[in-house]
Amino acid sequence: QVQLVESGGGLVQPGGSLRLSCATSGFTFSSVAMSWYRQVSGKERELVAKIFSVGVIKKYADSVKGRFTISRDNGKNTLYLQMNSLKPEDTAVYYCSVNTGVLTYWGQGTQVTVSS
Repeated sequence: QVQLVESGGGLVQPGGSLRLSCATSGFTFSSVAMSWYRQVSGKERELVAKIFSVGVIKKYADSVKGRFTISRDNGKNTLYLQMNSLKPEDTAVYYCSVNTGVLTYWGQGTQVTVSS
């Protein structure tokens, strides 16, 4: 079955960095686009970044452009999100997601808190 397991969240000061990872299994990772979303309690889940299968085409939310970088290692079936210059408004639960063409799957999420 499809499994997505995020890691790397935590508490960081404003201006700091974190690297999120999403280990995957149960589908052909190299053939599909992967995404990172985030959600603040009481708000809708929003798309943060998306990377297509080859890894060349990437898309970012305007709020994270120039600060976040999405990448993937097709040999390790793992998705990454490098987050730099973090701001308090980046505080959220971050989820990785894949749409296999049949269903959309989500990980359990990892909490990122940006606070001094």
